[in-house]
Amino acid sequence: MLKWIALIVVLLAALIALLQGSEETIAGFEASTIVPLIGLGALLIFIGSSAAGRYRGQIGSAVKDIAIWLVIILALVAAYSYRSEFATVAQRVAGELMPPGEAVVVDSSSSAYTVRLRRRSDGHFVVRAQINGAAVPMLIDTGASTIVLRTVDARQAGLDVDRLSFSVPVQTANGMAFAAAVRLRKVAIGRIEIDGVDALVAKPGALKESLLGMNFLRRLRSYEFSGDFLTLRS
Repeated sequence: MLKWIALIVVLLAALIALLQGSEETIAGFEASTIVPLIGLGALLIFIGSSAAGRYRGQIGSAVKDIAIWLVIILALVAAYSYRSEFATVAQRVAGELMPPGEAVVVDSSSSAYTVRLRRRSDGHFVVRAQINGAAVPMLIDTGASTIVLRTVDARQAGLDVDRLSFSVPVQTANGMAFAAAVRLRKVAIGRIEIDGVDALVAKPGALKESLLGMNFLRRLRSYEFSGDFLTLRS
């Protein structure tokens, strides 16, 4: 009997659906609003009638299964409600497990990002940066006033190294050297992106690693060294 009632309700919902293109209302509700509710009611009646037949004389089993489904539904609703918090926890866990050099986003909003880097075993912080869209491994050096690229990394980033003029004197740990001034279209670490960054390209063999210097770090909102981690905020 209940299934027949559900069928009638479905047919009624279909009839109401024909009114969706008009401005008529039913019981104070617009047709476009009430049709989904009636369809949901019909679905519940179908499920309820089937369950009633299955659990006939087994009230205890019915109550137990209903309770299980309610717990599952509540858990799904709770997970959806706290999805942002769960995402933040997942990002922080990923930050703790990340290998050195990999930038992991630990917080984000519509206009700002926070990424975290793990210290390398030798005590230095390194990062796999994106220079003009190309992946370039770099040593983060707060003692360097500017970004300094190895020749091979500059070529990887799309710079025409063969046409550069190495005329800028720079002081290095090994003494005075000469480099070429360039301007990078974009430098990115994880989701943090900085456009239009001045840099130097060192002569071949002058550097073991490209350096990410202060002219990038100063353009961030903040950066913080804490234990084995470096946190950058755009």
